[in-house]
Amino acid sequence: MLQKTHSAAGLVAAETILVAHDVPFLSWTAAGALLLGCLAGTIADVDKPGSTMAKVLFPLSALLRVLNVRHRTVTHSALCVAALWALTLTLPLPAVYRIVFVAAYASHPIIDLFNEKGVQLLWPLKLKIRLLPAGLAIDTGSASETIFRWLLLLAALYIPISTIPFHSIPFLSNLPF
Repeated sequence: MLQKTHSAAGLVAAETILVAHDVPFLSWTAAGALLLGCLAGTIADVDKPGSTMAKVLFPLSALLRVLNVRHRTVTHSALCVAALWALTLTLPLPAVYRIVFVAAYASHPIIDLFNEKGVQLLWPLKLKIRLLPAGLAIDTGSASETIFRWLLLLAALYIPISTIPFHSIPFLSNLPF
């Protein structure tokens, strides 16, 4: 998947966490969490030479290259997500930011499971996992990825709108959502 698709998935993950924790969308906490979600959703591609995250996090990317870490292996694994969760517990951050970071990061390997190449979700096992058969899988940069990204963006619009208490606004109280 492309960076913009992973960013959209990270945004949806962040919004979901904000709703679950009753954080108002019109707050500085929400603004920071949404930005964090958009960025964290793309970090797993630090293992892909030439990616934006490989350039931004060059020291980490270089280390992964020296260690011969292949794309969609360590950084896309459940073990890495668990290690990041443990790492965030040591940081002096509000819980909502820790949860958003890990959820948005985890959204990356989750949506890559829809790609034909799959991911080594259970790394260090060499088993590559994908959720769709080859004919239905979403190829990176394809029309199906564009449709998938637009569905994520529609969800990103729906989630905050769904939290608006329309019943408390007199002239909007009869709307169907």
